[in-house]
Amino acid sequence: MEFRYLGNSGLKISEITYGNWLTHGSQVENDVATQCVRAALDEGISTFDTADVYANTAAETVLGEALKGERRESLEIFTKVYWPTGPRGKNDTGLSRKHIMESINGSLERLQTDYVDLYQAHRYDVETPLEETMQAFADVVHQGKALYIGVSEWTADQIREGHRLSKELGFQLISSQPQYSALYRVIEEEVVPTCRELGISQIVWSPIAQGVLTGKYKPGQAPPEGSRATDEKGGADMIKRFMEDDVLTRVQELEPIAKELDLTMAQLAVAWVLQNDNVAAALVGASRPDQVSENVKAAGVTIPPELMTRIDEALGDVVERDPAKTAAQTPETRVV
Repeated sequence: MEFRYLGNSGLKISEITYGNWLTHGSQVENDVATQCVRAALDEGISTFDTADVYANTAAETVLGEALKGERRESLEIFTKVYWPTGPRGKNDTGLSRKHIMESINGSLERLQTDYVDLYQAHRYDVETPLEETMQAFADVVHQGKALYIGVSEWTADQIREGHRLSKELGFQLISSQPQYSALYRVIEEEVVPTCRELGISQIVWSPIAQGVLTGKYKPGQAPPEGSRATDEKGGADMIKRFMEDDVLTRVQELEPIAKELDLTMAQLAVAWVLQNDNVAAALVGASRPDQVSENVKAAGVTIPPELMTRIDEALGDVVERDPAKTAAQTPETRVV
């Protein structure tokens, strides 16, 4: 395993970070989820990412149980706050002081830890003054409940203003967690340059584009039985934007490039995002322990510039690059 600094901080994290978004507490049984976490630890992964909203808090509980007994100081545990949790009451969502303070306490209890290494704003809250949100995050840090603060799917302007307030309030905003893959590059024009300037790293989710970059989905063919594209619990909705024949045809052209590097297509996809020097980690999930072992092989891979160019040429105009897609991630009103 390779390790990278997270933003302009002294915190090192595993460049392959284990995330339990669509699996723990919902799609796989708890014992299998625990096996996946154990496999991640065995492979040298030390960083684990979750959120209170995943499976309506169940994912945090599963992760806490799976990590029980591990030396806490050897782990980096990340979670998030924003989306509705619990009974979805009027204050069970957003980035108000009330919701942040109550949510961090709930997350710590479920994760069975006294602190998280990184606490992230899961979206930008247009209905709460940013000053209130950042003051609450400052207090969470000063109380020792989180060591660092991050954001997820914030625009460059939102990140810049949040960073300014964090410096005034005496804590570090060090990370951004956006969607990023060879097929989805909307952060490259605005978010990445801003973050480089401010000393903020990316922790990217969906580096395999919900599984499309594995090459298992073939143009003109039905999705494999049991795959994410057939999952009605949420996976099918997330992947459908990539399930066009023109996209799937282009993805098949990556197979010879992966073979040249002695990688699977999934490993190539993970390695691709790690070529970006502003990316500190790629988030990978798993529904089976062997998937963890396979993904880890992308760590430390260097893709030569000529092959990076061939990847660009192979995917061509099916790549999504519109930076406005990031702004579209900000809910217009709080979701309840």
